Amino acid sequence: MSEHLQIAVLGGGSWATAIIKMLLNNIGENQKINWYMRNESNIKFIKRHKRNKKYLSSIEIDIKKINLCSDINKAAKNSEVLIFAIPSAFLKDAMSKFTIEIKNKFIFSAIKGIVPDNNLIIAEYFNKNFEVPLNSIGVITGPCHAEEVALERLSYLTIAAQDLHKAEFLANRLESRYLKTAISDDIYGTEYSAVLKNIFSIAAGICNGLGYGDNFQAVLISNAIQEIKRFVDTVHPINRDIKSSAYLGDLLVTAYSKFSRNRLFGTMIGKGYSVKSAQIEMNMIAEGYYATKCIWEINRKYNIYMPISDAVYNILYLCKPPAFEIKLLTDKLR
Repeated sequence: MSEHLQIAVLGGGSWATAIIKMLLNNIGENQKINWYMRNESNIKFIKRHKRNKKYLSSIEIDIKKINLCSDINKAAKNSEVLIFAIPSAFLKDAMSKFTIEIKNKFIFSAIKGIVPDNNLIIAEYFNKNFEVPLNSIGVITGPCHAEEVALERLSYLTIAAQDLHKAEFLANRLESRYLKTAISDDIYGTEYSAVLKNIFSIAAGICNGLGYGDNFQAVLISNAIQEIKRFVDTVHPINRDIKSSAYLGDLLVTAYSKFSRNRLFGTMIGKGYSVKSAQIEMNMIAEGYYATKCIWEINRKYNIYMPISDAVYNILYLCKPPAFEIKLLTDKLR
């Protein structure tokens, strides 16, 4: 792959802003990054103040190296590589605005979610709905919180793609003194694991809100990685090391970090908030909420033993009392 391919970042939130920061570390002298966000007022603010006022405002953005626009087709048309950082709940709406073909583009998903209603991971969604070949699709996965990228704390990313040359291309564009990268060919396992860890992070938050301590949380997350293994090995059985950072590491940081919005969402549920009130107060997307229903529906086909995921589904979608549901769960964990 050419080292000078034009890259577009699609999305205006925390993770999109963090990716822009990472890409700017390695951009060529005469290159620019195309950055799409739908909010025109945010674009004007960034151009004027060199910061994203809503997300990671501490990051200073070199606007001389950025083409900002609110036209998703313009950003995509002028780029060979598209990095999607739009929450999964809003992806279909964003894609409905596309008038150009993207099947000849290189697509990387920075979306740690699953497309609601379709119950498709992002790679499958682009492959089935936009005819993007699977070997032209990649996944950006953690463990990595955008907030720590903003602080330039040492972080690690795994870039997964069936075509390892494409994974290596993006890994090189993102790596820096505070960001180390690895590559993988497991797009299914890394995507499903990224979806599942958000559900288990909500579970960890619920238990935190209910007053369970560190001892129980350790058992909960030990069982959670086993659920991830059972699920990904059933849905896409290949040789993979579930203990590596793309799987276990991503689960740990999402389940324990103060920056985890899924854990925060779960904590609020455990403390008695309704789903709607928690969503309103957070004013952020907790991907795990949508993922919980999608995974439950997918698992109706496979019937994999997933007691933690089922408990979260019962709490969020069947309105079962969190204290009662988690008490039942405690007898299923070892």
